[in-house]
Amino acid sequence: MKEKAGKNLTIETRFEIMRFSTAILIAVLLSLVIILLVSEEPLAAFRNLFLGPLSSWRRFGNVIELAITLTFTGLAVAVMFSANQFNMGAEGGFYAAGAVAAMTALALPLPPVIHPVVAILLGGITGAVVCSVPALLKQKWGASELVSSLMLNYVFFYFTRYFTNTVFKDPDCGYVATYLLPVTAKLPRIIAGTRIHAGLFIVIFAVILTVIFIRRTTWGYALIQTGRNPGFASYSGINTPVVLLYSQLAGGFIAGVGGSVEVLGMYDRFQWQNMPGYGFDGIIVAILAKNKPQFVPVAAFLLAYIRIGADRMSSATDVTSEMIAIIQGIIIMLVAAQAFMSHQRQKMLVKEVRNNG
Repeated sequence: MKEKAGKNLTIETRFEIMRFSTAILIAVLLSLVIILLVSEEPLAAFRNLFLGPLSSWRRFGNVIELAITLTFTGLAVAVMFSANQFNMGAEGGFYAAGAVAAMTALALPLPPVIHPVVAILLGGITGAVVCSVPALLKQKWGASELVSSLMLNYVFFYFTRYFTNTVFKDPDCGYVATYLLPVTAKLPRIIAGTRIHAGLFIVIFAVILTVIFIRRTTWGYALIQTGRNPGFASYSGINTPVVLLYSQLAGGFIAGVGGSVEVLGMYDRFQWQNMPGYGFDGIIVAILAKNKPQFVPVAAFLLAYIRIGADRMSSATDVTSEMIAIIQGIIIMLVAAQAFMSHQRQKMLVKEVRNNG
């Protein structure tokens, strides 16, 4: 039985890789057609879109920097979506956690190493709190976590922005931002000529822990089963209300760590006057990864790569960066469509059965 389950899993993995690759190929081909129609210099646009991120070490560093952030938010959303909880609080948690990490760095003078660790942990706790509120509202009063999380994003956004724009605001700065973050709280740059920072190691560690949590622990098993069929999970003895709560606490914590790492690794001050949108980008990443944490870094890298390529294309040619929205939309539509290439999956299963028959 275990051998058969392993073979089925292999088929599923091969099929998802094939389907994902096909979706990307179709999206790229359609994008090329559109560029041919709207651009007077299509060859230059193609080159900058697909090779622009590789044209210099600094631009490729931009891809890695963005992929770090998108991996955090993608993991956060994937964990919550795996439990069938459509909590959009990753955006508010990401923002609020970044603000809390900055305020912690400014308010608590601590030695190096300990300083960023404390700030990141407090940021993670902030993210967990932000995402847990919709979960508690749903359990207590049956409120939709989708609606309440979207509304609460703005509550936490304006609440934290009040402190960053008043108590911690630097009056001598030429724009609205906090005081300079202490050097002891900053995450060090690890590759010269880029802004790639030590958050790369933190996100790798987060991916490994999330994969272990989902695939190797009883809590992760309960989370997956609750997401697939909450009625059956409850009947089999799983405490589904607790599972739904800790899935959103875990997802919020990951989003909070991501926001803290972004601020301490990429900025000298906290200066976000609007929500950065990375939490909503995490939804795209989670969909592309099919809510599987092991595929989240791949999806995050892909999205980061085409976005940096689109920026390069828009700055060097007559094609605007909005082209990226077209590519994203096509990829998400094809990857999320359950019926897309389903006949190929059936053929793979039939072939496997015949070979083992």
